[in-house]
Amino acid sequence: MTRYRILSWNVNGLRAIAGKEILDSKTFPDFLIDDKPDICGLQETKVDAKSLPPGLGRIGDYFFYLNPAERKGYSGVALYTRREPEKISYGFGHDEFDHEGRTIVARYPEFTLYTIYFPNGGASEERLVFKLRFYDAFLNHVKERSAAGERIVICGDVNTAHHPVDLARPKENENVSGFLPVERRWLDELMQAGFIDTFRLFETEGGHYTWWDYKTRARSRNVGWRIDYFFVNELMRKNVEASLIRSDVMGSDHCPVELVLSF
Repeated sequence: MTRYRILSWNVNGLRAIAGKEILDSKTFPDFLIDDKPDICGLQETKVDAKSLPPGLGRIGDYFFYLNPAERKGYSGVALYTRREPEKISYGFGHDEFDHEGRTIVARYPEFTLYTIYFPNGGASEERLVFKLRFYDAFLNHVKERSAAGERIVICGDVNTAHHPVDLARPKENENVSGFLPVERRWLDELMQAGFIDTFRLFETEGGHYTWWDYKTRARSRNVGWRIDYFFVNELMRKNVEASLIRSDVMGSDHCPVELVLSF
């Protein structure tokens, strides 16, 4: 049996978490080595190869891949993997979105993994429209790949809570980007296209969140949003062994989410 344990985490700056205590007084490199995920996808890394601190480019026996945004200190995704992928791609073939460094695609023998930092639509109406265009282009892309028989895993910060159970205060946030009907409708479309929110295979209750506002110290009160996900297409359903939220891991305003696959 082949088993993969995968972490996905919006770190809100890879340099920022490098020296922070993540878990049990460990910094990020020590945490990664001790926790031993087979794959760890990071979002909002905000760093390029030139500004990457020493010791973060290669940790232990992990291969490292980085896709920075063209704009300095903005967006970006990274991938640490103990198993070398058969193929690595940066972006998903749309120049309008790929220059923001939001996607790494890693192909393994058993599946293709998309590590994605989806846009935030809260800054302006223009950015909301951009977010929705990104959503639609990506959905069309993965629908095509899934229809072609590809086994797909999607992980990352989607920047939208799907249902009222996925945030602590749904009523107060009905008109806030991240819980707008038009954003939530896209998640409905993703489900209708055959993609599965793996966490909800194991947990149906509320109170489980992945992001908490720093300014209001919301994490200590667990007033949060579940906006970080693992999705798999129907071809992968039988391979999902576990899906959970790692709320014990500190260092960012998000916590990691975890998926365990067995083949």
